[in-house]
Amino acid sequence: MKSPWQEIVKGDFYVYISMIGDYKKIVSNYNKLANLGGINMNYKNRLRKNIRKNYLFVLLNNFSFTNGIWMIYLASKGLTLTELGLIEGVFHLTSFLMEIPTGAIADIWGRKVSRICGRMVSLVSSIIMLFSNTFLGFTMAFIISAVSYNLESGAGDALIYDSLKEIDEDKKYMKIFGFSELIMQVASTGGLIIGGYLSKYNYKYAYIAAIIVGLINFIHCFSFTEPKIEMKTEHKSLKTIKEQVVKSYTIIVSNKVIGFLLIFSQAIFMFNTSIFFYFQNYLLANGMTQDKIGIILALSSLGSAIVGANGYRIERKIGQVGIIAVVPILIAACIWGAALSKYYYIFFIAVSSMESLIYVVVGDYINKLIPSEKRATILSMGSMIFSAYMIIIFPLIGKIGDMYTLQTSFEVVAFIATVMSIVSFFIFSRSNKKYI
Repeated sequence: MKSPWQEIVKGDFYVYISMIGDYKKIVSNYNKLANLGGINMNYKNRLRKNIRKNYLFVLLNNFSFTNGIWMIYLASKGLTLTELGLIEGVFHLTSFLMEIPTGAIADIWGRKVSRICGRMVSLVSSIIMLFSNTFLGFTMAFIISAVSYNLESGAGDALIYDSLKEIDEDKKYMKIFGFSELIMQVASTGGLIIGGYLSKYNYKYAYIAAIIVGLINFIHCFSFTEPKIEMKTEHKSLKTIKEQVVKSYTIIVSNKVIGFLLIFSQAIFMFNTSIFFYFQNYLLANGMTQDKIGIILALSSLGSAIVGANGYRIERKIGQVGIIAVVPILIAACIWGAALSKYYYIFFIAVSSMESLIYVVVGDYINKLIPSEKRATILSMGSMIFSAYMIIIFPLIGKIGDMYTLQTSFEVVAFIATVMSIVSFFIFSRSNKKYI
């Protein structure tokens, strides 16, 4: 028979052993949590790095040597203004058809995948442009180029906004987007100047330089980290894409604010883009050399850079009323100035600068209203609206330019811009709601 003392010692021993076992479990669980926390912190740090990496992407992507000379380049190959308008029209028809599918791809398969594919397809387009000599060949290059824009249009913004959202810093988006706009316009400025000088010797030099920079950017795209956006789907199929598109469309229809902002902003982008490209031929017809054209276009990009980078400050001063109701009317007035004034280049720079303000500020408004899992698809729907505008307007400008003059074309654009800005003003004025 065991003494009471032995029983006590035995009991304490079991308690001690039990405590050791619990301690091991606690330590094990602590280590697991610590490792999980480390992985989570590492993931968030990689998302933060997406912002800086995107600045480099924007720099390389917009350091384009061909934006300021492609219309002159194709004209040197014997294409008329009407044919130039048709090629750009085909570009936007392709973009119109492909925007939503590529946006859904970015939401389902990933923004990073979409961006990588976009840069690869863009390289193919530049190579075709370099070696082609026919209307059909140039048209094919523009079709492929449109797909590259589609793959980037919704995916790029969604990648950055959702990276910020994952680390709870999405309130910084407008400021970051404004700085991206600054980089974009500075890069565009440099590209336009250098492209103008390269084309003065040989247009193909500009395309070779564009291919080299494009290849570097393609490789850089692999360094991004994909935000972990939860999709409520198990299989990535065509049915999934269809469901993604239908649900995104339903969001736009049910939220009229999103619909209005998309239609409103894309109209502004359409006016600026149309004038920007045809302005190359307009300046050439007025006796400007390619290098001087590059400088004028570069100054417009510089103005856009300054305004875009300070978009969040301007928005604080003039608010939503100024951005949505007043700025479009000012843009329409400046288009009239570009069409009628002898200081047309000053008004052209003003149009580009105000378009940059719309791009930064309204882009932030829209992103705040869009759920992350539908972001790329809905932003692509906005780009589809832009393409719908361009399919009609861009060939029309070329046809009027061939029949009459480009100045007459700009007058027509100014008239359309005036009507649309007045309509948007009254739509905004009749609403008593806050837009955001």
